[in-house]
Amino acid sequence: MPNFEATTQQEAGHVRVILAGECDLAVRDELHAVLETAVRTAPLVIVDLGALDFLDSSGVHGLVTAHLEAQSRGGRVALLNPSGAVAAVLDITGVGTLLGSVSDGKTAGG
Repeated sequence: MPNFEATTQQEAGHVRVILAGECDLAVRDELHAVLETAVRTAPLVIVDLGALDFLDSSGVHGLVTAHLEAQSRGGRVALLNPSGAVAAVLDITGVGTLLGSVSDGKTAGG
């Protein structure tokens, strides 16, 4: 069984998706489903990566797909708490810059 968990929390004005464990090809469909539902629920989806230990290209693809879907609906996906190897992957791929980040649940820059 994969070491991955995705949970969502409805918060004021946004949905928070909390990812934990290892996000790889084995959990691609679960990630896609969780992010797709979140994007359809709120204009702002905050993906909390603080408990995520590993992110591969399938996870990156899931984040980009959610970003594009949110944009098409006039919303956005933003990242919270990326660190370590996960932050490195987001930096190398440019996805961290593409999605942007939030701090304490508030969007950077407004």
